[in-house]
Amino acid sequence: MRAVLDTNIFVSGIHWKNGASGRVLDFWLEGKFELISSEATIDEIVETLRDFKINLSFNEILIWVSVLAEESFFVEPILAFDVVKEDQDDNKFLEAGVEGEADYIVSKDNHLLKLVEFKDIKIVSPEEFLKVLDVKDYTR
Repeated sequence: MRAVLDTNIFVSGIHWKNGASGRVLDFWLEGKFELISSEATIDEIVETLRDFKINLSFNEILIWVSVLAEESFFVEPILAFDVVKEDQDDNKFLEAGVEGEADYIVSKDNHLLKLVEFKDIKIVSPEEFLKVLDVKDYTR
């Protein structure tokens, strides 16, 4: 199974490890699904972590970039979409998903979630994705 994770999953999962987003990151790192990423998605993750109100050190951010580079399927989307009108930046996740033939896009963003599905890619919350992974209790 392949999935694209929205930046908000990384931010929540890194800073609040005990929640659903933290568990999604754990399952990715355990190899339960393949993460699809692109230059645009990684750039946004880095920028958001760097500017977030809860600071991560430069080295911590570099570690995440290294893990992303090593543990994800990297794509360079050819197609550009203009589907998410309210937040154009969210289209990058759709583009990566289509290029990487994702099964899921996991997000906490209502702009994406309200789509429900895009080109046979299901768009779900982290809690819904954990159900897909057959995780009964996502708290630690």
